[in-house]
Amino acid sequence: MVELKLLLEPQLMRLLQQSAQLHGLSLEDECMRRLEGTARRSRRLEEVIEELRHLRADADADTDVGTGAKP
Repeated sequence: MVELKLLLEPQLMRLLQQSAQLHGLSLEDECMRRLEGTARRSRRLEEVIEELRHLRADADADTDVGTGAKP
C-alpha cells in the first residue's frame, strides 16, 4: 500500500469532515469515495488526481527501465 499525505486548507478539511459525517463515513472513506468518482469532483481535486497520475506514471517508467528494478 502507498502512503499519501496531503496538505489541506482548513476550510477544505472542514468540508471533507462534514461530508464524511453526512454520509456516515470515516474521513478516509470519504476521500476514497471522492477519488473513486462517486462524488462530484472539484477542479482542485481533479488537478491533484492528474498530478498523482503523472507521478505514478513516472514511477512506473522508472521501474520499467532495464531489468525492471528500481534504480
